[in-house]
Amino acid sequence: METRLLEILVCPLCKGPLRHDRQSKELICRIDRLAFPVRDGVPIMLESEARELPDTQSSAPSPSAT
Repeated sequence: METRLLEILVCPLCKGPLRHDRQSKELICRIDRLAFPVRDGVPIMLESEARELPDTQSSAPSPSAT
């Protein structure tokens, strides 16, 4: 995916920045915990096409818990 395109693309829900995961061919929104697919070099920026990312922080113990 072209770097210039990545600079202007934002999450369609929160308008936050996206991170390109080249290995899984997805654009990741960390705020909404969604992964938007990239098919044949074209980002599919539809909420209905996105997959939810697991909440990894909720399963980790909090540092204040003893």
